[in-house]
Amino acid sequence: MTKGFRDESWLDRNGTPMTDAATMTERFRRVSYGKLQIEITIDDPKAYTAPWTVKLNQSIALNTDLLDTICLENEKDLPHMVGK
Repeated sequence: MTKGFRDESWLDRNGTPMTDAATMTERFRRVSYGKLQIEITIDDPKAYTAPWTVKLNQSIALNTDLLDTICLENEKDLPHMVGK
């Protein structure tokens, strides 16, 4: 579960609102060989009347390395990060 979002943030490029009261829960499930299902639930009582969920179906790139993605917003220790 992720908490601590900034007030007046957006969930996507379309401007779907999110407030500082939001929590985001992500669930990853390997449905079958080569298939991954990601379920994201947003609960934001300041912006929505009830929690809502989005399901994404992805293909897994087998026998490859995972690529790390780092959110740099409010990062206070950038000089110590590997691969900066």
